[in-house]
Amino acid sequence: MTPREWDAATYDRVSEPQLQWGRKVLDRLPLRGDERVLDAGCGSGRVTAELRSRLPRGRVVAVDASAAMVARARETLGPGADVIQSDLLDLELAEPVDAVFSTATFHWILDHDRLFARLHAALRPGGRLVAQCGGEGNVARFVAASDRVREREPYRGHLHGFERGTLFAGPDETARRLEAAGFVDSRCWLSDAPVVPPDPPAFLTSVCCGPHLERLPGPLHERFVEDVLAELGEPLVLDYVRLNIDARRPKSVA
Repeated sequence: MTPREWDAATYDRVSEPQLQWGRKVLDRLPLRGDERVLDAGCGSGRVTAELRSRLPRGRVVAVDASAAMVARARETLGPGADVIQSDLLDLELAEPVDAVFSTATFHWILDHDRLFARLHAALRPGGRLVAQCGGEGNVARFVAASDRVREREPYRGHLHGFERGTLFAGPDETARRLEAAGFVDSRCWLSDAPVVPPDPPAFLTSVCCGPHLERLPGPLHERFVEDVLAELGEPLVLDYVRLNIDARRPKSVA
Protein backbone atom coordinates (compact mmCIF):
# COMPACT_ATOMS: atom_id res chain seq x y z
CA MET A 1 0.00 0.00 0.00
CA THR A 2 1.29 3.46 -0.97
CA PRO A 3 2.05 5.56 2.12
CA ARG A 4 -0.57 8.21 2.82
CA GLU A 5 0.24 11.84 2.02
CA TRP A 6 -0.71 14.44 4.62
CA ASP A 7 -1.69 18.09 4.93
CA ALA A 8 1.29 18.77 7.16
CA ALA A 9 0.41 22.39 7.98
CA THR A 10 -3.07 21.51 9.25
CA TYR A 11 -1.77 18.47 11.11
CA ASP A 12 0.85 20.60 12.82
CA ARG A 13 -1.88 23.01 13.95
CA VAL A 14 -4.32 20.39 15.32
CA SER A 15 -1.87 17.82 16.70
CA GLU A 16 -1.82 18.96 20.33
CA PRO A 17 -3.14 15.53 21.49
CA GLN A 18 -0.31 13.78 19.65
CA LEU A 19 2.20 16.18 21.20
CA GLN A 20 0.91 15.45 24.70
CA TRP A 21 1.02 11.69 24.08
CA GLY A 22 4.54 12.05 22.71
CA ARG A 23 5.78 13.81 25.83
CA LYS A 24 4.48 11.00 28.03
CA VAL A 25 6.17 8.39 25.84
CA LEU A 26 9.42 10.36 25.96
CA ASP A 27 9.28 10.16 29.75
CA ARG A 28 9.53 6.35 29.39
CA LEU A 29 12.81 6.63 27.48
CA PRO A 30 15.78 7.19 29.83
CA LEU A 31 18.48 9.21 28.11
CA ARG A 32 21.97 10.36 29.14
CA GLY A 33 21.83 13.10 26.52
CA ASP A 34 24.54 11.88 24.18
CA GLU A 35 22.68 9.12 22.33
CA ARG A 36 21.74 8.81 18.67
CA VAL A 37 17.94 8.26 18.57
CA LEU A 38 15.62 7.43 15.68
CA ASP A 39 12.21 9.13 15.61
CA ALA A 40 10.29 6.58 13.55
CA GLY A 41 7.43 8.56 12.04
CA CYS A 42 8.38 12.12 12.92
CA GLY A 43 5.35 13.81 11.37
CA SER A 44 5.62 17.60 11.40
CA GLY A 45 8.50 17.47 13.90
CA ARG A 46 6.77 18.83 17.01
CA VAL A 47 7.54 15.77 19.14
CA THR A 48 10.93 15.40 17.45
CA ALA A 49 11.86 18.84 18.75
CA GLU A 50 10.98 17.71 22.28
CA LEU A 51 13.16 14.63 21.80
CA ARG A 52 16.07 16.70 20.50
CA SER A 53 15.88 18.99 23.54
CA ARG A 54 16.68 15.93 25.67
CA LEU A 55 19.80 15.14 23.63
CA PRO A 56 22.10 18.16 24.10
CA ARG A 57 25.15 16.08 23.15
CA GLY A 58 23.37 13.56 20.98
CA ARG A 59 21.66 13.34 17.61
CA VAL A 60 18.14 12.68 16.33
CA VAL A 61 17.46 10.90 13.05
CA ALA A 62 13.89 11.74 12.00
CA VAL A 63 12.12 9.58 9.41
CA ASP A 64 8.69 9.88 7.80
CA ALA A 65 7.14 8.46 4.63
CA SER A 66 5.21 11.66 3.82
CA ALA A 67 7.03 14.24 1.70
CA ALA A 68 4.88 17.02 3.16
CA MET A 69 5.62 15.92 6.73
CA VAL A 70 9.36 15.70 6.01
CA ALA A 71 9.35 19.23 4.56
CA ARG A 72 7.47 20.55 7.60
CA ALA A 73 9.78 18.70 10.02
CA ARG A 74 12.81 20.27 8.34
CA GLU A 75 11.25 23.70 8.87
CA THR A 76 10.47 22.89 12.50
CA LEU A 77 13.89 21.43 13.31
CA GLY A 78 16.01 23.85 11.31
CA PRO A 79 19.29 23.40 9.42
CA GLY A 80 21.49 20.49 10.30
CA ALA A 81 18.62 18.18 11.24
CA ASP A 82 18.79 14.62 9.96
CA VAL A 83 15.32 14.27 8.40
CA ILE A 84 14.85 11.41 5.96
CA GLN A 85 11.90 10.52 3.76
CA SER A 86 11.49 6.75 3.88
CA ASP A 87 8.85 4.11 4.40
CA LEU A 88 9.74 2.46 7.71
CA LEU A 89 9.30 -0.93 6.05
CA ASP A 90 12.25 -0.07 3.78
CA LEU A 91 14.33 1.75 6.38
CA GLU A 92 18.11 1.44 6.12
CA LEU A 93 20.42 3.62 8.19
CA ALA A 94 24.09 4.28 7.54
CA GLU A 95 24.82 3.51 11.19
CA PRO A 96 22.71 2.04 13.99
CA VAL A 97 20.99 4.07 16.70
CA ASP A 98 20.98 3.73 20.48
CA ALA A 99 17.19 3.92 20.71
CA VAL A 100 14.07 3.99 18.55
CA PHE A 101 11.24 6.29 19.60
CA SER A 102 7.85 6.49 17.90
CA THR A 103 4.37 7.88 18.53
CA ALA A 104 1.13 7.85 16.52
CA THR A 105 2.71 6.05 13.56
CA PHE A 106 2.79 2.25 13.70
CA HIS A 107 -0.98 1.83 13.23
CA TRP A 108 -0.63 3.34 9.73
CA ILE A 109 1.63 0.40 8.81
CA LEU A 110 -0.05 -2.93 8.05
CA ASP A 111 2.99 -5.25 8.19
CA HIS A 112 4.14 -5.11 11.82
CA ASP A 113 6.32 -8.20 11.42
CA ARG A 114 8.47 -6.48 8.83
CA LEU A 115 8.29 -3.17 10.71
CA PHE A 116 9.72 -4.64 13.91
CA ALA A 117 12.39 -6.51 11.94
CA ARG A 118 13.54 -3.25 10.32
CA LEU A 119 13.58 -1.41 13.66
CA HIS A 120 15.51 -4.27 15.28
CA ALA A 121 18.10 -4.00 12.50
CA ALA A 122 18.35 -0.22 13.05
CA LEU A 123 19.26 -0.60 16.73
CA ARG A 124 22.64 -1.18 18.30
CA PRO A 125 22.90 -4.28 20.50
CA GLY A 126 21.22 -3.41 23.79
CA GLY A 127 19.27 -0.55 22.21
CA ARG A 128 15.69 0.18 23.26
CA LEU A 129 12.42 0.56 21.38
CA VAL A 130 9.91 2.86 23.12
CA ALA A 131 6.75 3.56 21.17
CA GLN A 132 3.04 4.23 21.21
CA CYS A 133 0.42 3.93 18.47
CA GLY A 134 -3.26 3.24 17.98
CA GLY A 135 -4.23 -0.06 19.59
CA GLU A 136 -7.09 -2.51 19.63
CA GLY A 137 -10.40 -0.63 19.85
CA ASN A 138 -8.90 2.71 18.77
CA VAL A 139 -11.46 5.35 17.68
CA ALA A 140 -14.14 2.66 17.46
CA ARG A 141 -17.00 5.19 17.42
CA PHE A 142 -15.40 7.11 14.55
CA VAL A 143 -14.78 3.90 12.60
CA ALA A 144 -18.43 2.86 12.96
CA ALA A 145 -19.77 6.32 12.11
CA SER A 146 -17.56 6.75 9.02
CA ASP A 147 -18.52 3.25 7.84
CA ARG A 148 -22.19 4.20 8.01
CA VAL A 149 -21.64 7.47 6.15
CA ARG A 150 -19.55 5.94 3.36
CA GLU A 151 -22.42 3.60 2.48
CA ARG A 152 -24.61 6.60 1.62
CA GLU A 153 -24.85 8.55 -1.59
CA PRO A 154 -22.97 10.42 -2.96
CA TYR A 155 -20.01 8.63 -1.32
CA ARG A 156 -20.87 4.99 -1.88
CA GLY A 157 -19.59 4.67 -5.43
CA HIS A 158 -16.31 6.42 -4.68
CA LEU A 159 -15.66 4.38 -1.52
CA HIS A 160 -16.70 0.95 -2.80
CA GLY A 161 -14.17 -1.60 -1.53
CA PHE A 162 -12.68 1.02 0.81
CA GLU A 163 -9.81 -0.17 3.00
CA ARG A 164 -8.91 1.98 5.97
CA GLY A 165 -5.21 1.16 5.86
CA THR A 166 -4.76 0.91 9.63
CA LEU A 167 -3.79 -1.89 11.99
CA PHE A 168 -4.96 -1.45 15.57
CA ALA A 169 -3.14 -4.36 17.17
CA GLY A 170 -3.50 -5.79 20.65
CA PRO A 171 -0.71 -6.17 23.23
CA ASP A 172 -0.42 -9.96 23.11
CA GLU A 173 -0.05 -10.21 19.34
CA THR A 174 2.40 -7.29 19.41
CA ALA A 175 4.54 -9.00 22.03
CA ARG A 176 4.67 -12.11 19.85
CA ARG A 177 5.71 -10.07 16.83
CA LEU A 178 8.43 -8.33 18.81
CA GLU A 179 9.81 -11.65 20.01
CA ALA A 180 9.76 -13.04 16.47
CA ALA A 181 11.74 -9.99 15.31
CA GLY A 182 14.41 -10.67 17.94
CA PHE A 183 13.41 -8.26 20.71
CA VAL A 184 13.56 -9.21 24.39
CA ASP A 185 12.12 -7.79 27.61
CA SER A 186 9.05 -6.64 25.70
CA ARG A 187 6.14 -5.04 27.52
CA CYS A 188 2.96 -4.04 25.69
CA TRP A 189 -0.22 -2.57 27.14
CA LEU A 190 -3.28 -0.53 26.18
CA SER A 191 -4.34 2.81 27.66
CA ASP A 192 -7.41 4.97 27.04
CA ALA A 193 -6.71 8.50 25.79
CA PRO A 194 -9.99 10.25 24.88
CA VAL A 195 -9.64 13.43 22.82
CA VAL A 196 -11.98 16.42 22.55
CA PRO A 197 -10.52 18.30 19.57
CA PRO A 198 -10.96 22.10 19.72
CA ASP A 199 -11.45 22.24 15.93
CA PRO A 200 -13.39 19.04 15.07
CA PRO A 201 -13.70 19.62 11.29
CA ALA A 202 -9.98 20.33 10.88
CA PHE A 203 -8.98 17.44 13.14
CA LEU A 204 -11.14 14.91 11.31
CA THR A 205 -10.06 16.22 7.92
CA SER A 206 -6.37 16.06 8.73
CA VAL A 207 -6.14 12.99 10.98
CA CYS A 208 -9.11 10.64 10.85
CA CYS A 209 -10.78 11.02 7.45
CA GLY A 210 -7.64 11.24 5.31
CA PRO A 211 -7.95 7.72 3.84
CA HIS A 212 -11.56 8.46 2.82
CA LEU A 213 -10.78 11.87 1.37
CA GLU A 214 -7.99 10.45 -0.79
CA ARG A 215 -10.66 8.54 -2.71
CA LEU A 216 -13.34 11.23 -2.77
CA PRO A 217 -13.43 14.13 -5.26
CA GLY A 218 -12.51 17.46 -3.73
CA PRO A 219 -16.04 18.95 -3.76
CA LEU A 220 -17.21 16.11 -1.46
CA HIS A 221 -14.47 16.44 1.17
CA GLU A 222 -16.11 19.04 3.40
CA ARG A 223 -19.54 17.44 3.09
CA PHE A 224 -18.21 13.99 4.05
CA VAL A 225 -16.50 15.35 7.17
CA GLU A 226 -19.66 17.24 8.13
CA ASP A 227 -21.76 14.08 7.74
CA VAL A 228 -19.36 12.06 9.90
CA LEU A 229 -19.41 14.77 12.56
CA ALA A 230 -23.22 14.76 12.51
CA GLU A 231 -23.22 11.00 12.90
CA LEU A 232 -20.89 11.23 15.91
CA GLY A 233 -22.94 13.94 17.61
CA GLU A 234 -21.89 16.71 20.00
CA PRO A 235 -19.74 17.19 21.91
CA LEU A 236 -17.22 15.27 19.84
CA VAL A 237 -15.20 12.87 21.96
CA LEU A 238 -12.85 10.56 20.06
CA ASP A 239 -12.27 7.33 21.95
CA TYR A 240 -8.56 6.90 21.34
CA VAL A 241 -6.88 3.76 22.65
CA ARG A 242 -3.08 3.72 22.68
CA LEU A 243 -0.89 0.65 22.34
CA ASN A 244 2.29 1.19 24.37
CA ILE A 245 5.43 -0.72 23.44
CA ASP A 246 8.70 -1.11 25.35
CA ALA A 247 11.31 -3.62 24.14
CA ARG A 248 15.05 -4.09 23.77
CA ARG A 249 17.46 -5.56 21.27
CA PRO A 250 19.66 -8.11 23.08
CA LYS A 251 23.25 -7.26 23.81
CA SER A 252 25.83 -9.09 21.76
CA VAL A 253 26.94 -12.42 23.15
CA ALA A 254 30.63 -12.27 24.03
